[in-house]
This record gives sequence, C-alpha cells and structure tokens, in this order.
Amino acid sequence: MAYIGEQRLDRELKKGSAELLILSLLEAHPRHGYEVRKLIETRSDGVLKFNAASLYPLLYRLEKRGWIDGKWVEKAGQRRRRYYQLTKDGRQVLAAQRNIWESFVAAINRVTRTESA
Repeated sequence: MAYIGEQRLDRELKKGSAELLILSLLEAHPRHGYEVRKLIETRSDGVLKFNAASLYPLLYRLEKRGWIDGKWVEKAGQRRRRYYQLTKDGRQVLAAQRNIWESFVAAINRVTRTESA
C-alpha cells in the first residue's frame, strides 16, 4: 500500500504553513531571522524546525513581495543583524492566511473526526 512518507508529509505541511508562521511572529514586533527560527522551534515544542538554508530565502521572498521590511541593525558588542517587521500589506496577508488556515484545519477536523455509532 502506497502512502505519503512521514518526512515528505512533514516537509509539505511545513512548506504550506511557513509564511503564516513567519508573518505571525513578526506581527508583535520586529525580529531577526535567528530569533524567528528559534521561536518556531520552541513554540512548536521542537516539532517544527527551519534551517537557515530554507528560512532566509523565504524571508527575502516575503520582503520582495512587500509583506515585510528588513533593516540592518548594529548593536555594540554584537554582530550586525537584519530585523524584519510586518508591513501594512503583510498584516492584510496575515489576516487572510489565518482565516484560510483556520477554515482548512476546521475542515480537516470535521473529516477526520471519528463518527459516532
């Protein structure tokens, strides 16, 4: 019997939710990429992990779309970091993506819920 491998399913689910995760974390205040990466891992109890090779290109794409702004910040005794913040367009996209995600999850739950006898 053929089925979707656990790693492949994990990768596809992460790919489909990555923008929502990043935009959500930038909603409250600007963050740098490493902080975004660590928050995703921590808040998901280690279930979701992004490596730099996949996270930073996504941040650059979101910036190119105008959904986030990135600014280099230098602090004494620290290396230079690029902080990202949500734009007005990004807030609208986030609201739309949240609605879509909530509808999707609710639909999946309705389908996969065990039927009563």
